[in-house]
Amino acid sequence: MLDYDFMVNAFAASGMTAVLAGIVGYFLVLRGQTFAGHALSHVGFTGATGAVLLGVSPIWGMAGFTLAAGIGMGALGERLAGRDVAIGVILSLALGFGLLFLHFFTAYATQVTALLFGNVLGVSRDTLVVLALFAAASLVALAAIMRPLLFASLQPELAEAKGVSLRLVSVLFLAITALAVAACTQIVGVLLVFTLMVGPAAAAQNLTTRLGAGLALAAALALAQAWLGVALSFYTDWPTSFWITALAAVVYGASLLGRRP
Repeated sequence: MLDYDFMVNAFAASGMTAVLAGIVGYFLVLRGQTFAGHALSHVGFTGATGAVLLGVSPIWGMAGFTLAAGIGMGALGERLAGRDVAIGVILSLALGFGLLFLHFFTAYATQVTALLFGNVLGVSRDTLVVLALFAAASLVALAAIMRPLLFASLQPELAEAKGVSLRLVSVLFLAITALAVAACTQIVGVLLVFTLMVGPAAAAQNLTTRLGAGLALAAALALAQAWLGVALSFYTDWPTSFWITALAAVVYGASLLGRRP
């Protein structure tokens, strides 16, 4: 399996993205902002298709749009949790515009499946470099805001009383989430971002209450699901995204059985 360059690229891309998704997703679940993360992926689809229309690489359009949307959502601060309807309308509108862009430039219409469901087996060396940059920048930024982010997530009123800017923390975190979403869509696509960003993190939180153990477990589960999904795809010729999604569902279901009291 590893004799093929495209498989080596797939393992490298899915590995970097899975670890990033597991760690960022842990805080996304902890803060109750999973729906906002899903909305970012739809906004990213619009950015990717718009970039294709302009002749730019889809990943840069996706990163730019998700980053802008993440900063905008973060500016809502704690009010974001109560805006599910507004977020739902925005993500539907974003997906609609993405399809409109594809309609105007049908020469690239075949890319819609890869954008919606991912294509990890088609990751190039250049894309690997971009994903590595996204992962490194996101993890460094997350480490820099880790303490105020945790404080604001668990005790927002006390954190604000102590001088922590909840809005700034929210903006920075959702900007980091935006980069993670842009990376995840290269692996599982716009519609299945929950697979890597929410499933492993939710399973980890079902199994442990300790922060360090939870982050490590979320990253490990995401990595295992991604790599096993790539391997199963190679041997069965079934879509990688299907296997990763199925494994995520199995792991989350198992975590409910072993859920902490």
